[in-house]
Amino acid sequence: MSARQVVLLADDEPLSREFLQEALQQLGCDVLAVSHGRAAIEALSHRSFDLVVTDLRMPHADGMAVLAASKADDPDRPVVLVTAHGTMHVGVAAMRQGAADVLEKPVAIDTLELVLERLRERGRILRENAILRAQQAGGELVSGSPVMQAVVAMVQRVAKSKATVLVRGESGTGKERVAELVHRSSDRADRPFVKLNCAAIPEALLESELFGHEAGAFTGATRRREGRFEMADGGTLFLDEVGEMSPAMQAKLLRVLQEGEFERVGGKQTLKVDVRVVAATNRDLAAEVEAGRFRGDLLYRLDVVPIVLPPLRERPEDIAPLARAFLRPGKTLTADAERALAAWSWPGNVRELQNVVQRVGLLADGDTIDADLVERWLSPEPRERTVVLPRADPFEALVGRKLADVEQALVQRTLERCDGNRTRTAAMLGIGVRTLFNKLQPQSAPAAPALHS
Repeated sequence: MSARQVVLLADDEPLSREFLQEALQQLGCDVLAVSHGRAAIEALSHRSFDLVVTDLRMPHADGMAVLAASKADDPDRPVVLVTAHGTMHVGVAAMRQGAADVLEKPVAIDTLELVLERLRERGRILRENAILRAQQAGGELVSGSPVMQAVVAMVQRVAKSKATVLVRGESGTGKERVAELVHRSSDRADRPFVKLNCAAIPEALLESELFGHEAGAFTGATRRREGRFEMADGGTLFLDEVGEMSPAMQAKLLRVLQEGEFERVGGKQTLKVDVRVVAATNRDLAAEVEAGRFRGDLLYRLDVVPIVLPPLRERPEDIAPLARAFLRPGKTLTADAERALAAWSWPGNVRELQNVVQRVGLLADGDTIDADLVERWLSPEPRERTVVLPRADPFEALVGRKLADVEQALVQRTLERCDGNRTRTAAMLGIGVRTLFNKLQPQSAPAAPALHS
């Protein structure tokens, strides 16, 4: 990252503290230096830090206590311990508690530089792994039709450049897959691929999602948070439904595209990033510009490489290959089933096809899916698409019980349903209030028969 790392330095020895502070500043860090462990722990609760460097032996709280407090606040933040007592058991214990490194005094500046570079690289890898696990670029784009082959050829032609790509198409046509292919085909393929659906984020939160925020920037912002642009640094950012942005957010996005820089929400430091943007929309943005809802200068920045995805109904050659790709392992479609899929209009495009194929794969009795099952789920009539489940017998639980017990339970449940109102209860049961009153009385034991002489 181009941003300066913010380091918390804790050391009770003035000379050592001053040397480390100056060395860290020379290596491109902003440093808050404190003289004991308790001050370091208090600072962790009030500010955000990228790195903690702490002496092991300090008054009030030692370096192990600072390490524990830092890990409790942010488990991913690296902590480096510095000690004049750098015995093996100290280093092992610190590493077991999560320390990133243990340095022995006096610390050489070149050693400190190597540690910082290693930790920066470690942080980059952790960010990328977290993003890629959740948002890993998907499989190959199915391109059986001539029009999709042309799309793939266009992607391959422009992927190596830094040019912004704008993908247009109806909802569900595969715009995200095109963005993934642009990323995989570029020289950024080993860097992050980050996604954001602009329509899914409330307007009040979109700026923070894109650019991040500082601790205290707004209610609930307890710590610094990176935005999607920072996460995508060196890689690709996919902005889906970019046409849903407000004019204010459009202006902020335009600045990043033009200058490659921004500030976090609540922050004053300008951050520079190297991000390739792929945007997507199902709107006619030229018409939106004419209507005054979208900035013309932003459209020019986004639409450097235009790619138009046709709806699935206009590329029937892709339907069968897509359907086979969506099937569960071991399942197959008959030729008649594939013809039934090809004959449908697919108003929901590829997303609808995936939904139908996965559903029939689950409902098929065997491994082969026939046309009858497919056609039932393509029918516009809801009653023909309903899965009929066996109905439970409501009297099953009552069989074998005494009639008086069943009646008593019914009366009590109805009374509860009517909130204890006996008039409403009697009306619901179809009996008189006096009869209801009698049924609510506890049953007395039958009187003993009279003895006759």
